[in-house]
Amino acid sequence: MIRKKSHLDHLISRLDTSIKTVAGGKTSSARPTPAQNLSDTPLSESQKSHIARLMRVNHCGEVCAQALYEGQAFGSGSKDIASTLAQAAEEEEDHLYWCEKRIKEMGGRLSYLNPFFFVSSFAMGTLAGALGRKINLGFLAATEEEVCRHLQRHLDDIPADDMKTRAILKQMLEDEAGHATTALHHGGAVYPPTVKKLMKSISDIMTRTVYWV
Repeated sequence: MIRKKSHLDHLISRLDTSIKTVAGGKTSSARPTPAQNLSDTPLSESQKSHIARLMRVNHCGEVCAQALYEGQAFGSGSKDIASTLAQAAEEEEDHLYWCEKRIKEMGGRLSYLNPFFFVSSFAMGTLAGALGRKINLGFLAATEEEVCRHLQRHLDDIPADDMKTRAILKQMLEDEAGHATTALHHGGAVYPPTVKKLMKSISDIMTRTVYWV
């Protein structure tokens, strides 16, 4: 007889996932990395360092995304919302692994600020979830728009012949754009420009900080 999972079981599972998200060390992904069949391009040490830092920013962004989804589902208390976020969360887990793997290949490290951003993102997600469906999913859509902006900027900055990193970023960009579209399709509000401008400012501070820390 299969035992039904208790609330404690779910809590422990979430805690385990959270620790792995923050600390890194993922060993696989549901989807293979887009770079798996591509060859490494000779890069200078300065290029490797720069790419590793950019991918660290992206990895931290994925840490934030996992916390955001957890917070939104928790704050809303809605199984429907949780279901809407489930596929996006799975794809974000792929992104975590892809980014971490590429960072290690470039000789880099994860951000020391991951725990801080995980907690703050969970708090923001919880607040958005508590404010209702339109605000909740609208916040997700607006956040994903910011992520897409950063990914495109990184694509423009990565050396043109670094096909492995570019392949990862392109797939991430496609996934994130899809998450934004899904959130709006399921009833998310379109945030006004003033709110998006504020979110952009906060996001820019985060990315500049994580690039170095």
